[in-house]
Amino acid sequence: MDTNFSDFKKLENEFLVPNQIVSIGNYYELKGFPLVVAWLLGGALFFTLRLRFVNVRLFKHAIELVSGKFDSSDQKGEVTHFQALTTALSATVGLGNIAGVAIAIGTGGPGATFWMILVGFLGMCSKFTECVLGQKYRKFRKDGKIMGGAMHYLSDGLKEMKLKHLGGLLAGLFCVLCIGASFGGGNAFQVVQSMDLIKTVIPALEEFPWIYGVLMTVLVGLVIIGGIKSIALVASRIVPAMCGIYLLACLVILFVHFDAIPSALFLIFKSAFSFDAGVGGFLGILIIGVKRAVFSNEAGIGSAAIAHSAAKVSHPAEEGIVALLEPFIDTIVVCTMTALVIIITGAYLDPSNSSYIANDQGGALTAAAMKSVIPWFPYVLSVAVFLFAFSTMISWSYYGERCWVWLFGDRSSLTYKIVFLTFTFLGSIITAKNILTFSDLMILGMAFPNILGMLLLSGKVKNELDHYLKVRRVI
Repeated sequence: MDTNFSDFKKLENEFLVPNQIVSIGNYYELKGFPLVVAWLLGGALFFTLRLRFVNVRLFKHAIELVSGKFDSSDQKGEVTHFQALTTALSATVGLGNIAGVAIAIGTGGPGATFWMILVGFLGMCSKFTECVLGQKYRKFRKDGKIMGGAMHYLSDGLKEMKLKHLGGLLAGLFCVLCIGASFGGGNAFQVVQSMDLIKTVIPALEEFPWIYGVLMTVLVGLVIIGGIKSIALVASRIVPAMCGIYLLACLVILFVHFDAIPSALFLIFKSAFSFDAGVGGFLGILIIGVKRAVFSNEAGIGSAAIAHSAAKVSHPAEEGIVALLEPFIDTIVVCTMTALVIIITGAYLDPSNSSYIANDQGGALTAAAMKSVIPWFPYVLSVAVFLFAFSTMISWSYYGERCWVWLFGDRSSLTYKIVFLTFTFLGSIITAKNILTFSDLMILGMAFPNILGMLLLSGKVKNELDHYLKVRRVI
């Protein structure tokens, strides 16, 4: 029996993340600094400077747009600004905020939080850039549906610059990675992490995890059959509720430990620049923070452009401004709240929680932090986590399906949905550590083709922004 279980684990390891691929990912480093992290940070900084801190200048205007102040009935699109934002947020505000943050602090310490916040701030401009391009190069089909996203601006945008072959290559690579990410980080990861936490309040799932897998598969299947309008409708109802439940739980804990907040913030800042473990230790904290932030807010990887392409707008820059709010809400607000809860309660230092850290069970670690203050809080968290996971999965199913259709055509859409739902069930029986590694590989990998394309097309984004500001006279 033990031998068979061991063989299954070996097969799982090699299927999800083959050793050869892990070796390649570890090899491409800049003096110990992973290339993908440098690429994401460099791209975000470039867009922030090129667009002259659009994340600060137009933050107030973004709120006005989402509130519907500038909505018009003659705008072309399938969903409203708010629905596009909540659809994209439902993909980003997920287990990355609860489990991902806990994993970051458990492995990198409190200092990882600082780098997550910084990446969230800079990532606002990356998100702006990709969503402007998503709107600019979207296509309206005869049936009224909209096709848009990174694969379209990579292929069509670079074709305009007489880089047709490069654009096609980058778009194809992006689609393959996005499909993989939708099966991993946007699906199976959500199932396994939410189940790990829910097991703390429903121990029976420990013995029968497949029951949770079947439940998730059925519920997700019922929604994704309806397409973007169905997904947007569900997301616009779920996202405010799940954020409200979770943030309220965090606020209660922070209120109980109000006097410890200043010291926790100081510890975050101090640990972020700590060289106690040498330069390698400092870089390790930075890398963990960046990876978990990108996994959470998805800025720079191109996924959100797919959802925002369907929004009703009068100008491409308009939706980019709305998208600024995503990394702010996801990372600067929700992730920071989670981090403060874990740090203030000391859950990441408690020896009884060491197994959660060792096995990348971040959701369970967050539950332990909340339980240490109010014993019944894991029940509240379980509801929020289920909603987080569910909303993320339905949004990522749309992202992956759009990429699948771009590669294989409309008739293959049902095939994708069947494969996606298969991974939903598999998420209930696969280990968290393997899913996290596979998900990182896919999601972070999307940044290479996407940011390269955005850098080449950044001049067009700046022109769109300048034109919008001239017409609207916002600032």
